[in-house]
Amino acid sequence: MSSEHVSLPIAARVRRLEERVIAAGLVTDEQLDAILERNLSRATPFNGARLVARAWCSLDFRELLLGEPAMALRELGLDGLLADDEHLRVVANTPTVHNVVVCTLCSCYPVLLLGPSPSWYKSDAYRARVVREPRAVLAEFGTVLPEEVDVRVWDASAEARYMVLPRRPVGTEQLDEERLAALVTRAGLIGTAPV
Repeated sequence: MSSEHVSLPIAARVRRLEERVIAAGLVTDEQLDAILERNLSRATPFNGARLVARAWCSLDFRELLLGEPAMALRELGLDGLLADDEHLRVVANTPTVHNVVVCTLCSCYPVLLLGPSPSWYKSDAYRARVVREPRAVLAEFGTVLPEEVDVRVWDASAEARYMVLPRRPVGTEQLDEERLAALVTRAGLIGTAPV
């Protein structure tokens, strides 16, 4: 854990909550670590990449993913990656719309679908600036969008999580799902990269 993360107010609040449940005898520190390890062992951006690759290959699956993400996860055997109270919304990039995800309050994020969040996702700078000047922030990530492309910023919360469905790269028509999934990055699933 970086010293920056330890000093974040949310990290201090989480640690205080951990200390209270441990002091109350509800759980041990080792049990909490085991729960985290079990959950994070399934957390990889490859889960989100598989969804994207299938959506690129199947229009029916794309519609299912955009309309009923939980059913799409189930169809790919990825059910159980969202908590019962989490609602996933998948937003698709198009030639005229580019989506980017942020959590302005803290760092809400579908960890099991996108893997552990990058450190910049939790930073105050990203959370504040991407809402005010998304085009400039995306350019700093190397994603320069034409002026005619509308940039939409989606603010995640504890209940609503977002994943971007990037546009399929040109020239990939011959690739199978596995090779397509390998092209998809965590940044693409957040929207700070094209794919």
